[in-house]
Amino acid sequence: MDLDPQLAALRPLGGFFALNTTPPTGAGRESARPLPTLAHAYAAAPAGAHSDPLGLRTGKVARALRTDEPRVAASVAQQGLAARLWSVALGCAVLYDRQPDLAPGLLRWDPEGGAPDDLWLTEVRACGPADAETLAATVLHGHLEPLAAALRARHRLAPGLLRGNAASALAGAARQLDAWARAHDRPDAAARSRVLTARLLAHPLLAGTGTLTGTAFRRRSCCLYYRVPGGGVCGDCCFVRPPRSSPRGPSG
Repeated sequence: MDLDPQLAALRPLGGFFALNTTPPTGAGRESARPLPTLAHAYAAAPAGAHSDPLGLRTGKVARALRTDEPRVAASVAQQGLAARLWSVALGCAVLYDRQPDLAPGLLRWDPEGGAPDDLWLTEVRACGPADAETLAATVLHGHLEPLAAALRARHRLAPGLLRGNAASALAGAARQLDAWARAHDRPDAAARSRVLTARLLAHPLLAGTGTLTGTAFRRRSCCLYYRVPGGGVCGDCCFVRPPRSSPRGPSG
């Protein structure tokens, strides 16, 4: 079906899939100071709190996790944003068979907000077929590559770790979509989600990041969550138990 102005079909999937197409309710500061676009977030160098959305987001995550390791917070923040973007793109591909233009310059982001009110799309327009190539161009090349570059310019994060985070975020979004499809008797949606996910995980930027078995994914890198106070290993982690503490440096 055609994309509707509110992308209403995404809402039943949950907050991580929903995408506002008008300024989020309660974002009163939008009138006084426009929220930054993701294009700005990827390009901006640290120059004060309000002009550094990535710094704001990483700081928020660090406080929530009670970690004093900025690279751990940056890794978790990157995976969270990747999950939001994959969820929207995959949800649209499966439910609309259309892909909206999710260019970084069209998406405004509240780095201190939570889903679904952290992102809103300023213009809904189709950008191409809802195939794996379009999703890769939209999310991998359009967002996750510049996001990774911006984070690596600030933190000692290994490329393999960030690619693993991107793959894990995709697999997690696909798992949620598959569960929704099965609960609502949409075998067509479940099948399409699986096909797209498998093709995306075979993309050169994600190939080798892990193993997909059904909807279960086992990655070959670690997001560093085990270094959070009281943290353990994630369900798809390469480790079966938290490794011993090691010198702070790149992982993955």
